[in-house]
Amino acid sequence: METEFEFELPKGYLDGEGNVHRKGMMRLSRAIDEIVPMRDPRVKTNPAYATVVILSRVITHLGALEDVSPAIVEGFFACDLSYLQKFYRNINDLSEDE
Repeated sequence: METEFEFELPKGYLDGEGNVHRKGMMRLSRAIDEIVPMRDPRVKTNPAYATVVILSRVITHLGALEDVSPAIVEGFFACDLSYLQKFYRNINDLSEDE
């Protein structure tokens, strides 16, 4: 069973040194990946922030970055965030209305 999937961001994450990171890996989500964000105070004040926390948990690497933190996900361009949300739903077999 495949549990990790390669992706390539449309624009890429631009780090503080000017490097662009586009290729990465995302693993299948587990129940805990959707439960833990609900305890995060940032999610409690802004439920939309759950997406940031979840993606930071399931992206195993991005370009030369081994650790993808919520701060990195916050820095994604809107089109890349949208791409990753769709990719997440696709690999986890989640329909749009779930």
